[in-house]
Amino acid sequence: MEINNLDKFTNVYGRIDAILIVNKNNIIEYSAMVTEDKEYLRTDDILGKNLFDVYPELDEKSSTHARVMTTGLPVINQKQTLTEPSGRRHTSITSTFPIENGGELIGSIDLSVDLSEKSSTAQRRKLFSMNDIVTCNESMNLIKEKLAKIAKNDSPVMVIGESGTGKELIVESIHTHSHRCQYPFISLNCAAVPDALIESTLFGTVKGSFTGAENRKGLFELADKGTLFLDEINSMNIELQAKLLKVVEEQRYMKVGGESYIDVDVRLISAMNISAQEAIDAKKLRQDLFYRLSVVQFLVPPLRKRREDITLLAEHFITIYNEKMNKQVSGINDFAMKVLQDHSWPGNVREFKNVMESAFNVVEGQQIRMTDLPDYLITGSNILSDYAEDGVTGNLAQMVEDYEKKIILKVLKSSTSLNNASAKLGITRQTLKYKIEKMHIDYQTLLGK
Repeated sequence: MEINNLDKFTNVYGRIDAILIVNKNNIIEYSAMVTEDKEYLRTDDILGKNLFDVYPELDEKSSTHARVMTTGLPVINQKQTLTEPSGRRHTSITSTFPIENGGELIGSIDLSVDLSEKSSTAQRRKLFSMNDIVTCNESMNLIKEKLAKIAKNDSPVMVIGESGTGKELIVESIHTHSHRCQYPFISLNCAAVPDALIESTLFGTVKGSFTGAENRKGLFELADKGTLFLDEINSMNIELQAKLLKVVEEQRYMKVGGESYIDVDVRLISAMNISAQEAIDAKKLRQDLFYRLSVVQFLVPPLRKRREDITLLAEHFITIYNEKMNKQVSGINDFAMKVLQDHSWPGNVREFKNVMESAFNVVEGQQIRMTDLPDYLITGSNILSDYAEDGVTGNLAQMVEDYEKKIILKVLKSSTSLNNASAKLGITRQTLKYKIEKMHIDYQTLLGK
């Protein structure tokens, strides 16, 4: 059964968290969770199953699908509390509508809004999807294409890239677009957990296994049927890496102090901010574990190798911070953009985001100017190289002011009025007039020269 134009349902009924289509034989034909941007994340693990087997709490009387199939009429805004196959119990408001083909009632479509305070839908919306990967770079677009292909499978994935390159976007997108998306996404930064605690953190503990130990679930258990992300895997001690390797190979583990094995049903994703060879040579990563964890591998390029993305990222963050800070910035002037293009971005996209936020805190008018950028960017930019080459000395503020005056003089000579000049500079006429007076510029003799 194919159902098209699902958007018309979500547009008419506003927020929708889940869609379920069941045929006249009570077989589930379509199941999806709906993200904030109305992207349909299919949950194929229950497809082809009987509705009443998946949700044994339902019967012919309580099921909205059964009522629709009996009466041929929709059931609107019915409150239901069900237990998901994952074991999560949730309450939703459900509306179920009949599906007809040539006048024959062939099934129903169920639209629901999750009322649970900590619904898996709400948690998933905090995760990134492929739509959040902003790029026009060829290498990054190949990563997105590869991501779309491998997300639906369960092979271990390793993401390698410098700090701040956006590895978490790729990792979370894999989970978001996978069949595990309605189950937990659990993340652990291996560098943040002391060696003495990381084993119990991963595998859990049995009461009495050591002083103060209680029965506690580990991350493998918490991530059951979902995704477990181990960031900075090279920071995990070598001894524990050997135990992790055994878990990956045998697909089972034992709690600290436990006596029985627990089966593993998680997708493992790991990440490093150094190359695999560097980690292996430094004995920070077992070579055999690397092979097991990197069945699928992503190498994320640093921002300095994808400079064509700088303009696109700038537009992206302008949109974000306009909304957050209630501003109306329309762009970045050429001089500020030259500074951004010149910078080497050792902190990558994370640093770029921080720079944009910094600029938004001080920007006036509709364009970000060079003077709105952090001082360290301007100091390192080639835009001031003419001063350095001429041996000019002075503090940064004076150098920037001198360069700004030089720009204003040049623009005034090619302008017909102050309004024309201010428009070219991306500042208000009042701001330009203030700067002209402060810099003692005789603008009337310069205009149009």
